[in-house]
Amino acid sequence: MADHDRDAWEQRWTDALSTHGEAVALRPPNAHLIAELDGLPPGRALDAGCGHGAETLWLADRGWRVTAVDFAATALAQARSTAEAMGPDVAERVDWVEADLGTWTPPREAYDLVVCLYVHAAGPVEEVVARLAGGVAAGGTLFLVGHRPIDPATGAPTPAAGQVQVSVQAARAVLDPVRWELLVAQERPRSVAGSGVDAVIRARRRS
Repeated sequence: MADHDRDAWEQRWTDALSTHGEAVALRPPNAHLIAELDGLPPGRALDAGCGHGAETLWLADRGWRVTAVDFAATALAQARSTAEAMGPDVAERVDWVEADLGTWTPPREAYDLVVCLYVHAAGPVEEVVARLAGGVAAGGTLFLVGHRPIDPATGAPTPAAGQVQVSVQAARAVLDPVRWELLVAQERPRSVAGSGVDAVIRARRRS
């Protein structure tokens, strides 16, 4: 990720938190994640591109030990503050890591769950998927969501226009069916304000 992109995201988070920080802190976790992962037995999780931490804290509150990675220091500080307000049972389950997902690689086969939501890839999205998939342990789950740049119903650009996010096609190209079972690979309507659909991928590593 170029330094100017990183600076732009830092400024974006600074502006959002300074103008409506309380609302940001109260944003619910991603609806796709809740629908797919609620009830999954807790273990070790990676939230890659955690932002303000809604998904990280949802997981930690359910017993997961979470490594939360983002390159925006302002967002991480907000997430850490929210975790501390939830109490030590939650805060102590999270390791916050400031790192750029454009280059950062998770430890090999270290996690029972790897989550990556709406991350804008600076390079080929297939390379990002492959790196994140390498962090999933045998029997573990890879969960990806990407907002599609064009609304298929209208042909109009969405808020993700100009970005490269995860797609169903990219996930299928990377996840070898010999090693991965694709439980979900669909484009689904967004459940929050905004146009278009999200690509939702849930895969289980066979071995």
